[in-house]
This record gives sequence, structure tokens and C-alpha cells, in this order.
Amino acid sequence: QLQLVESGGALVQPGGSQTLSCVASGFSLDYYVIGWFRQAPGKEREGVSCISSSGSTTKYVDSVKGRFTISRDNAKNTVYLQMRSLKPEDTAVYYCAAVVGSECVLAVTTFYAHWGQGTQVTVSS
Repeated sequence: QLQLVESGGALVQPGGSQTLSCVASGFSLDYYVIGWFRQAPGKEREGVSCISSSGSTTKYVDSVKGRFTISRDNAKNTVYLQMRSLKPEDTAVYYCAAVVGSECVLAVTTFYAHWGQGTQVTVSS
């Protein structure tokens, strides 16, 4: 059974850092594009970052550029989202998503076929 499981969500102080993990089971991530999305209460789901299947291409929404880093370790079947200089507006449920392909698409949720259940990140003092 193909499954994505996110972890690492936490309560973090403004300016702090946190790393999210997305572990795949039931399939190999080698040929999959991975995206990280987030959804805050009352808002639409937003594409945050994505990484190509080779890891050679990454994309970020403007609001997180320079603060977030996406990476993948195919040997561990895991994709990471390192978040630094966190702001209260980063508070949301974060989801990872996967689709077979090479190049990633950042903003389109329908591009992705498989989704995790989400992990809560709260940035607050």
C-alpha cells in the first residue's frame, strides 16, 4: 500500500527552526516528484516547495525563499523540509505529496497523486 507519512511538526518560537520529514512506504521515491504544501485555517492549500525526482531542481514559493530548504534521500525513501527563521505566518498543517515524473510543479495540487495526512507547525511565542 502506497503511503506518505509526515513528521516533525511542532510548536516553534518565531525565529526558530524545524525540519519536517516525509517518509514513503509501499513504493520507492526514486521516480517521484515530491511537493510540500501547507494549509492555514481558513486559507487554501499553498505549494511551498518541490523537488524533482533526481533532486537537481528545487522550487520555492517566494514567501519561504532563503528560509526553507527541500532535500531528498532516496536511500532512506525520505524527503525533508528544513525551515529556518520561522514566522507566525508559517503556521499551518504541512503536507507532502508525490507523483511519478521528473520535473516538479509547485502551485498545482491536482498535479500530485498521493498525499500524506499532514503535520502541524505552529509558530508562536
